[in-house]
Amino acid sequence: MSPVVKSTSRRRQRSLQEGHSARLCYLLAFPDPTPEDYEMKTIPALKEVPYFQPVDIRWRKLGEEELEFEGTAVKIIRQRYEGGIQIAECYFSIESPLSAEGFRKRLQVEDAIQRYVLRDPQALFEEYSILLLQKIASPDAFVEQYAPLLARFIRAQKEHLDKEDIEDTLITRVRYSENDLSIVDWEGAILIAREDDFEPDIELLKIGNYQLLRYRLLDQGVENALRRLGEEFSQPRMNWLQLGRIRSAIRRILHYRLELMLEFERTEQNLLLIGDWYTSKLYRGIREELYLDEWKETVRTKLDNLEHILATIQANFSLSWQDLLETVQITGWLILLLGYFILFFLESGLWKH
Repeated sequence: MSPVVKSTSRRRQRSLQEGHSARLCYLLAFPDPTPEDYEMKTIPALKEVPYFQPVDIRWRKLGEEELEFEGTAVKIIRQRYEGGIQIAECYFSIESPLSAEGFRKRLQVEDAIQRYVLRDPQALFEEYSILLLQKIASPDAFVEQYAPLLARFIRAQKEHLDKEDIEDTLITRVRYSENDLSIVDWEGAILIAREDDFEPDIELLKIGNYQLLRYRLLDQGVENALRRLGEEFSQPRMNWLQLGRIRSAIRRILHYRLELMLEFERTEQNLLLIGDWYTSKLYRGIREELYLDEWKETVRTKLDNLEHILATIQANFSLSWQDLLETVQITGWLILLLGYFILFFLESGLWKH
């Protein structure tokens, strides 16, 4: 690395620690099942790449608002995506974001935003912090030289990380040109660009968190279905008088399972249209860091298990129903046979003796 580049990187780092501000983007994704029509979502052209196919996700912009949290001006842009998920895209600036004071201030602002935005603090949600940096002379040298502070920012951890954790945090890097660099981790990201050209990358990070929350909600839905099964069929033996209730419970859970399967298929198919090389590479890194493929397989496995359990219960229900019919049939034959004996006894006149 040349002395000029190294000096520039050091000046930039000192500016981030000593009184200069940087923009942050804080994402919050949470359930918002309000029924509404949606428009088709398309991502802006990335880095002036000529070939790009739109992402097949529908959404509606809910509006913008400018508020103040912890003495910091915050701009909040809200969007509701299909599948009943709202994403709040929150922008604010922090003085010396890599310093201890800047780190503390950032967490205070994000906590205040979270309390304001989330409708139900007990519901599942995803949060993601992005540091937006411009005009870094040499992004690679900058990251190499100040890796501990950048890794600590991404992980939102007060304590310093060890060398292995730092390397793991900063390992996923995607670049379009020599002066651009995107570092993606499962808790946050660092975006470095020549100009204020962050929107396309942020859109993909929003979609990644949107997908992650949908998988988590699906996983929660399967767990709820399994819990319902446990509650409905917790008795060791099925009482014939309860067969109607059991049949109704099976029908409800089957319907719920079908809804989960359809939602899973929609979630899986939504992102098959990401086209250009930069977008595909960046989104592949996002999928890996957010463990989207692992979540997908976990949900698929639980759906398969739910299907097998329901099939077993239906088989047992069919046997119980068959047993009931056979019992009714035998009881009918016994009553009929008893009637014949009584009729024979009355017609034979034996009762008179």
